[in-house]
Amino acid sequence: MQNRVFVAGAGGAIGRPLCRLLVGDGWQVTGTTRSPEKAGALETLGIEPVVVDVFDADRLERVVADAGPHIVVHQLTDLPPGLDPARMADALERNARIREVGTRNLVAAAVAAGAERLIAQSIAFAYAPGSQPYVEDTPLNLDGPDRAGLTARGVASLERQVLEAPLYGIVLRYGRLYGPGTGFGHPPKGAPLHVDAAADAARRAMTRGRAGVYNIAEDDGTISIRKAAEELGWDPGFRLATGR
Repeated sequence: MQNRVFVAGAGGAIGRPLCRLLVGDGWQVTGTTRSPEKAGALETLGIEPVVVDVFDADRLERVVADAGPHIVVHQLTDLPPGLDPARMADALERNARIREVGTRNLVAAAVAAGAERLIAQSIAFAYAPGSQPYVEDTPLNLDGPDRAGLTARGVASLERQVLEAPLYGIVLRYGRLYGPGTGFGHPPKGAPLHVDAAADAARRAMTRGRAGVYNIAEDDGTISIRKAAEELGWDPGFRLATGR
């Protein structure tokens, strides 16, 4: 089990570069997708693809058990390409469900499989408004209106489940993504984060850092990334080699 990792959401914007990094590091990777069409692309990365829906708790438990991972990585989201504004309202509802119900199913499957560590994707833009830079113990915007509150409550559910599970839990609060596969070619305002650096943070959290929450973004004054730099040795300037 010591070199086996199960990546839920391997076909996503972060999942793909993460799997590329892990295979390069010598990990035996099992990665999930909901799309049979994406399974072949995952296989070309050198991983074992599994088609599964995180809401199918019974099948999810079986496939995680078959993978026998030491570490489980949660990179599941359900967002439209380029964060299409016309589709975001429904997407935020789906994402909140993944963070609550999907996380519950994945945590249960990881525990049942005997995994020891769980790394989960969260976000760094759900903090309650206040003075910046936000640090990891800044309150989330749980009472925010409409979409802001929905998102923050979903984030809080995910994080609580990961940190309270009988596993070594690490939550990565990612900034606003840009780079290949995200639909954004340039850094957005307010805690930008290149997708390659996001993947590298997850890779580092698999073997470094204390259990808990880490802000992961470029240091533009919006959030503090001191903890990630010190404990994970993470650098927001990390980029994969070109020629993907």
